[in-house]
Amino acid sequence: MNTIDADGHIVEKDADVRKHLPEPHSKRGRPLLPSDGMDTGMGGMVGGLEDCDVPTRLKDMDKEGIDTSVLFPTSSFAVNGLIERNYAVAYARAYNDFIAEVCRQSPRLKGVALLPFQDPAAAVEEANRVVNKLGLSAIAVATQGMKEHLGSQTFWPIYDELQRLNVPLCVHNRRAGPAGEIRFDSFMFMHTIGRPVETVIQFAGLIYGGIPERFSKLRIAFLECGVGWVPYWMERMDEEWEKRGKVEAPACKQKPSEYVKQGNLFFATEPEEETLPYVLERIGDDKILFASDYPHWDGIFPYVVSTIRGRKDISEQAKNRILGENAKRFYGWQ
Repeated sequence: MNTIDADGHIVEKDADVRKHLPEPHSKRGRPLLPSDGMDTGMGGMVGGLEDCDVPTRLKDMDKEGIDTSVLFPTSSFAVNGLIERNYAVAYARAYNDFIAEVCRQSPRLKGVALLPFQDPAAAVEEANRVVNKLGLSAIAVATQGMKEHLGSQTFWPIYDELQRLNVPLCVHNRRAGPAGEIRFDSFMFMHTIGRPVETVIQFAGLIYGGIPERFSKLRIAFLECGVGWVPYWMERMDEEWEKRGKVEAPACKQKPSEYVKQGNLFFATEPEEETLPYVLERIGDDKILFASDYPHWDGIFPYVVSTIRGRKDISEQAKNRILGENAKRFYGWQ
């Protein structure tokens, strides 16, 4: 069985993207993207393998027992929050050229593209380019940064094109906090709160907005927030929908939990999540992906695969599906 890391990361630097940017954007001052300025490394006390090159990554994949790694950006998720639309378009194209260049170094590496959601027409054009010319495997969008939730009709042309191309959408957290983050005075506080809050906002927006109903073949994954939140949020959304859905969410034709059970919504688990058995019981073992988060500071390299393999509270079938079979179906590699 092939072990597929459904959510690894590249740690791109300004110079990596800048060389692919056209003028005048390539002449911009540093940094290319806005930063919150927070110290994720706690003054050097914690840190990941942030500067790993491709040969090092491949050796670490061997050590971990991973056959294929899907690479998401790190800082470039901030493209969703750029105010200058033309720059967002240029930056997304430049990043996509960069990650395609990285993945050409090994067939074991699969790149995920960014789209300028600020400009849906340009996003549709770029989706075609990254799939048909660059050979990238999926489209990623950050949970934070945009002025509209992902269920907005504004983004329908993008979803229509992704469904036509048979390429999945990955809804991924980034390090930014949620709305109201000025209340938080540490990275830990922001990191703890921002991930689940923004994920459930986008999950609710997509389902109440009728995206799984209207684009029934579009596969969507929610990454880097674990899976423990899923049963709770399904139950809460079901209750709201039963009382108000026909009036306030007419595009959502079924209970939200039914869309989860249908099989085109996927969720990435943390290897040591205690709630995983309960989640498998509620939604099945065919919708859960595994994510290493390598090489970020909060991953558990090189013990991700062995932690899942060593669990006594989930079945061997579930382990096999989580570690590879589900990712094949999600990314369309079957």
